[in-house]
Amino acid sequence: MEESPTNDPAKAGKTHQQGAQDNTPKSGERPDQGAAPTNDHYRPDPQMERDQRHIPAPDVAGAKYQFPVLAQPPEELTGLKLEPRMKIAAGVTAVIKSMEFSWTEGGVNRGTRGLLKMNQKDGFDCSSCAWPDPDDHRSFAEFCENGAKATASDADDRSAGPEFFAKHSLADLSRMTDRDQNNSGRLTHPMVKRPGGTHYEPIEWPEAFDLIGKELNALASPDEAAFYTSGKVPNEPAFLFQLFAKQFGTNNLPDCSNMCHESSGAALSPTLGLGKGSVTLNDLYDADVILIIGQNPGTNHPRMLSALQKAKQNGAKVISINPLIEAGLNHFKNPQDFMNPLKALGVLLGDGTTITDLFLQVRVDGDMALLRGIMKHLFEAEDRNPGKVVDHEFIKEFTTGFDSFEQNIRSTSWEDIEQISGISREDLLEAANMLATKQKIITCWAMGVTQQRQGVQTIQEIVNLHLMKGAIGKPGAGTCPVRGHSNVQGDRTMGVWEQPTKLFQDALGKEFNFTPPYEHGRDVVETIKSMYRGETKVYFSLGGNLLAAGPDTEVIAEGMRKQNLTVFVGTKLNRGHLVTGNTSLLLPCFTHLDIDMQKSGHQMTSCENSMGVVSQNKGALVPLPGQMLSEVAILAGVAIATLGPDRTNVADWVAMTENYDVIRDHISRVIPGFEKFNENLRKPGGFYLPNGPRERKFTTHNGMANFTTTELEKYTLEPGQLVLMTVRSHDQFNTTIYEYNDRYRGIHNERRVLFMNKQDIAERGLKAKDLIDITSHYEGEERTVEKFIVVPYEIPRGNVSAYFPEANPLVPIASVAKTSNTPTSKYVVVTVAPAKVGAAPQAQKQRAEAVPA
Repeated sequence: MEESPTNDPAKAGKTHQQGAQDNTPKSGERPDQGAAPTNDHYRPDPQMERDQRHIPAPDVAGAKYQFPVLAQPPEELTGLKLEPRMKIAAGVTAVIKSMEFSWTEGGVNRGTRGLLKMNQKDGFDCSSCAWPDPDDHRSFAEFCENGAKATASDADDRSAGPEFFAKHSLADLSRMTDRDQNNSGRLTHPMVKRPGGTHYEPIEWPEAFDLIGKELNALASPDEAAFYTSGKVPNEPAFLFQLFAKQFGTNNLPDCSNMCHESSGAALSPTLGLGKGSVTLNDLYDADVILIIGQNPGTNHPRMLSALQKAKQNGAKVISINPLIEAGLNHFKNPQDFMNPLKALGVLLGDGTTITDLFLQVRVDGDMALLRGIMKHLFEAEDRNPGKVVDHEFIKEFTTGFDSFEQNIRSTSWEDIEQISGISREDLLEAANMLATKQKIITCWAMGVTQQRQGVQTIQEIVNLHLMKGAIGKPGAGTCPVRGHSNVQGDRTMGVWEQPTKLFQDALGKEFNFTPPYEHGRDVVETIKSMYRGETKVYFSLGGNLLAAGPDTEVIAEGMRKQNLTVFVGTKLNRGHLVTGNTSLLLPCFTHLDIDMQKSGHQMTSCENSMGVVSQNKGALVPLPGQMLSEVAILAGVAIATLGPDRTNVADWVAMTENYDVIRDHISRVIPGFEKFNENLRKPGGFYLPNGPRERKFTTHNGMANFTTTELEKYTLEPGQLVLMTVRSHDQFNTTIYEYNDRYRGIHNERRVLFMNKQDIAERGLKAKDLIDITSHYEGEERTVEKFIVVPYEIPRGNVSAYFPEANPLVPIASVAKTSNTPTSKYVVVTVAPAKVGAAPQAQKQRAEAVPA
């Protein structure tokens, strides 16, 4: 066997070529998962103490007059052009848009080279979504339109250096759109905003590290600091980030998972023993029925459409459940087919592959009732055909809690099911008939489920459906939470979590010879509350944009302003960098695409995709001129300056920076499943992590898969009220805005729009393109955003939809999902009214003018 690269510095960071044998799992085979199945140290504490102190609703509409630096995107409209909703996703247009973005931002050479190395076995991991790459053959163009946009943004050859920040104050920059901020170019130099300053100005790295160390060490308690991460951060820096926070003395590690798939982990861990999905990409190809719930793959995970196309060709049926009819759920033209002369003409002229066989246009927050309706039909079918519908053998051998669950489903009334879901009993019967005799069933879901009030309980009903059918732990069957950002799952695996287990902390403390904190820290919502009250005094962000991603934007902004120090590690400017503490640092780092050269050579990192595959990430482009550092080097500099030789092993931080194999050797001894990490990472395509549910080994508290008896809650609205859900546009990934277009929904050159049912529009005396204000209502308080445009759309009556971050100020900080504490961005009660377009109150005008820009 080849010598470990850690023992041979000449080999550090290099990709080792493997033999010609093909060990990748074929369709229908289970992958080699290494060690015995384990859980992922995810033990959500539903009794965790939450801060219940009231935070009053901020003056959302008036904030623009009170603060010179805008926390919300500017209200100026950019020129809406409406076209009919598209019915086909991808195709020629997607290819053209991909090239257009790549060549415009990165130039032809950089842009093309970046695309051709993306998601290859010896290349870099796409910094967009976490959809898995094929185990075996990969196309020379293994990317989608959204991946091309993300890569183009990372490859940007424009720079936002000291000259840029000297020209523009923070107030000026905040009046740019989020798109224009992103398009300002790559951050190239460390910058600081001094107390009382209005601009970022240059600072040398040693001073920046020293400043962070002094501020952190001046705190009365380590718990007065918060360490936030984005899912874009690879495994190695994520591991170091949580290590540093814990050596400093806190588990305050809020991360973007708290706002997305926290509900999935909270539902899956106690029921199946693993807070992740149980399927592989090959399973999708083998499935008989695929349910897609609360997800828009055409925009958010476009490469998933290729997998669905292959599943359809193999005979699978697809049931799509969503309040909006999305192009990607309708038809798909695979851009790869244009490379095949036998398919090109047909794809060019035809409608592509039909994706959905049955579309159920559920009401917002109605998925739980819908699932109950399907299962109620299945129980009725079982009564007529004993032993043919419900898998009693699986239930007896592997599960507990079935009797209580069955009684709960049977006792749910059809009246409640139809009223809450908005779907008729007959349509639900059609769905049940597609499932009745099948066991190779996969359910995929995303934010449309997790950000509901009962997101956790809805996912538990998904698990219940799979357990009653025995549709888990076999080829072509299982659960598939579709993660968003590229390494959001990996960051949690690496220990970025505010609720670490004793097992994980013990292993970490033993490996690094310290006593880590065991008390639970604060998640995103609790961190925002703590910052708002001034109880957190230092906010450190490794990537991401909490201001634009989180709920109650003006509450977050007020919390940021109360910090002694805010630290933002990032690649490009965003709005979150502008609303700062008394002192603020803006520290530039490499992207996945950049070549990371350290003392031992060209380094690689790793990412974990949605299906538990860990693969290498190795940059392909020379970084722009400047003083950018890798995330690893930045964290090592901060750790050494803060902890010093008395609280950490300085030599080890230096060694980990010079050679990332050293980090991976540490990880291999701390985290189950990462044994022989360096060796396995160098295998083409990477390696699978252990997955108990995939093998019908459920590492729950009782060693069984657990049915859940949930409560179906009914909510009533006041006259005139609607339910809002926030969504992305097509030219957007998470909070990064690439353009003002959403072509699949027919929106061009505008983002401040509200999608409404035509009857709801008429009832309010409105018409298409009217200018409106939107007010949210929660526990007697109101928040208002101004200047949105009415857009008629096919959406259930009583429901409306708008883009985030523009609509995030409407989401109350106190409105969270049960158990997971995830903000309820998919259930916001609102009213709409004609816009009050007028001058600002005189007092507010004077206050704004008195603050220097």
